[in-house]
Amino acid sequence: MKGVVLAGGLGSRLRPLTAVTNKHLLPVFNQPMIYYPIQTLVNAGITDIMIVTGGNSAGDFLKLLGNGKAFGLKHLNYTYQEGEGGIAAALSLVEHFAGDDAICVVLGDNIIEGNIRAAADSYREQRSGAKILLKRVSDPQRFGVPELNGKHVLRIEEKPAQPKSDYAVIGIYMYDARVFEIIRALKPSGRGELEITDVNNAYIERGEMTWDELAGWWSDAGTFESLLYASNLVAETGANKLETEHAAEAGANA
Repeated sequence: MKGVVLAGGLGSRLRPLTAVTNKHLLPVFNQPMIYYPIQTLVNAGITDIMIVTGGNSAGDFLKLLGNGKAFGLKHLNYTYQEGEGGIAAALSLVEHFAGDDAICVVLGDNIIEGNIRAAADSYREQRSGAKILLKRVSDPQRFGVPELNGKHVLRIEEKPAQPKSDYAVIGIYMYDARVFEIIRALKPSGRGELEITDVNNAYIERGEMTWDELAGWWSDAGTFESLLYASNLVAETGANKLETEHAAEAGANA
């Protein structure tokens, strides 16, 4: 399985901090934000990784990360996204990199306390289809929310006014190589973007989606409030822990 970190976008919710740099280069406590999703992949046993970035600061990722020596890697791959078109549009840029392999996609502003090794191993045994990671939250209406029936995902709704569960779909996804066929068939949403929720629902309609529940805390860092919150959590408890009790729990498999 190969890894993908999506680190493009304009970071408009974090202006003026992002007026002169990419959001994912901002600090979260004592490390650049981009370090956390890369370490998430490495902790899951994934060492063939591509960074998708864009904007005027794209070259700074190469200056910061090089070939990934800080993570024990021998090589990092990079690709450039022109403009903004949604998460699925960014993901489409890695098709040549993925080839026939499965991929684990991590949004560049997602930070977790533990690790996803158990979920990644479960997906490796699954061999096809897709897997999402879920987390119970107090405000699910802010996120993509799954409707669940035991071990099965029935549908995912994006920012629903009346959520059908108290779970949020966090920004870590695992897909087989057919994801690119799905993306090519997508139509832009009302926001004019190719939505990752539509990708996930396509797998659900095929009966090929499983889910695991993430143990430990999770936060994005895309707003002033969540950036501060994530920084405080990292300072207090650390992130990307390798202890087994913080591994993603095998919540449900089809």
